Formats: sequence, structure tokens, C-alpha cells
Amino acid sequence: MAYPKNLLSDGEVIIHDLHPHWRALIFPALIFLATLFIGFYALASIDVAQIRLLIGIAMVLISLWFCLRPVLTWFTTNYVFTDRRIIVRSGLFVRRGRDMPLSRINDVSFVHTPLEQLLNSGTLFVESGGTNGQLAIRDLPDVETIQSEISRLRELDDERRRGQFSGERSPSAPPVTGTPTAPPVTPGSATETRNGTDDVSGSPS
Repeated sequence: MAYPKNLLSDGEVIIHDLHPHWRALIFPALIFLATLFIGFYALASIDVAQIRLLIGIAMVLISLWFCLRPVLTWFTTNYVFTDRRIIVRSGLFVRRGRDMPLSRINDVSFVHTPLEQLLNSGTLFVESGGTNGQLAIRDLPDVETIQSEISRLRELDDERRRGQFSGERSPSAPPVTGTPTAPPVTPGSATETRNGTDDVSGSPS
């Protein structure tokens, strides 16, 4: 499920709109296959109607909770990286969300296990200067590239905000053109120039 573009700010551009890595679907798929195999084997081996009904109900419940629920959770989880912020949304019936502006990010790091390196995924840690602290994005695909991209986006966001700040400042006064001329000095005034020096004492020579 893509992130709705009508929730973006004016001029905000989505750079990456991702779901968790597909490896999050491996376990539900294995559970589903095992449920089908064991369930149909049991149904074929048992002739008692009540027991067969209970097996069928168990198969449905296991499939819903351990298979369909994780798939829907994966589908409704969005990791969105824009040119201004990081957006995390998750949940099917109860939606949870967190935004982190790029201007508040202090540090970006990642961790991935050997298996995650093989599958090109990992956990991204984003340190913020705000009160919410650290943001951990788990099962993020291509985590190394995303980390580098965030650093680049932070620099671009700083340049954009500096440009907005300089554009909002009031214009300075226009420079004075020409060379100001000193008023003429008349004899008998309090200040006379003699021998290239200024005499401001006012006493007769």
C-alpha cells in the first residue's frame, strides 16, 4: 500500500516508499504450507466427523493468525523517505505513525547480521535531537544505500532551509554611491588644516 501523496507537504517529494524486507514473509509462508500438509493428512486419516471439523477449524485459525495477519502487517507497513523527513506507518486496524524531520537527525547508523547481509537488509537506527530519541527501522531493504541517501538528503535539506532563510530576510539598505566630499574650510573657523595636519585646538598660531 503506497503512502498517500495528499499527506505530503507542499513541494515535498518521496524518494523511497518501501515495505519491510520480503524475508518477513518467509515464516508465514512456511507455516501455511505446514498447516496445509499436516491438516489434510489428518483429515484423510480420520473418519470421525467431529474431529475432522475441529481439524478444519484449527487449520483456519492457524492460517489467519500466523499467516494472513503477518502478511497484512507487512503490506500495511510503510517506510517512506522524502526530501524533508522520514515517515513510518504501520498497523491495519490501529494505525501507528512517526515522523522525523531531516533537520533534527544527528546520526544515522545500521546493523545487519550475516544472514541480513546475504539478503541485503538490516536495521536502521536514526538518532534525533528531539524528545523522542532514537528511531529503529527493522527489516529495511537495502539498508546501506538508504543510510547514504539519508546523509545526502540531510545536506540538501540544510541547503534548502538556508536558502529559505536568506530569502526571508529584509533587504539591506542600498549602498551609498559616489565619494562624499568634506565641507570647505573657511579662514577663521575652529578647524584649519596646516601642513597636511588637522588642528582642532582653536588656539591662534
